[in-house]
Amino acid sequence: MSSETQASFASPFEWIGGEGAVRALVDRFYDLMDLEPRYQALREAHGSTLQDARDKLFWFLCGWLGGPEHYTERFGHPRLRMRHMPFSIGVLERDQWLACMDQAMQETQVDAVLRERLNESFYKTADWMRNRGA
Repeated sequence: MSSETQASFASPFEWIGGEGAVRALVDRFYDLMDLEPRYQALREAHGSTLQDARDKLFWFLCGWLGGPEHYTERFGHPRLRMRHMPFSIGVLERDQWLACMDQAMQETQVDAVLRERLNESFYKTADWMRNRGA
């Protein structure tokens, strides 16, 4: 995608394709978590059902990408690190989360330039979320 085309989007939310595209990305992410053995540790950290996590990630990503603030309207400030403290998050979980999200972005055809930018941001956030060394 050329820089001229990129400039035509007001936000990453528009660039990705709006709510429908964010929902498709989140659904693929959690589907992969259920289907792919290589994401087993990540899946185990989520408990028996993924529906609540699907909704919360969808609501969060909409606002984080510059779209509707669904998450903050429901729960207030995301306080990501605090909300994730009850979960054991190490390098393995971080790396599985990042790989699963990257695969979901590829499979839902997120633009390659946007995907690269999102991967950089996701890495910074996912690494910050770690609450154990390994």
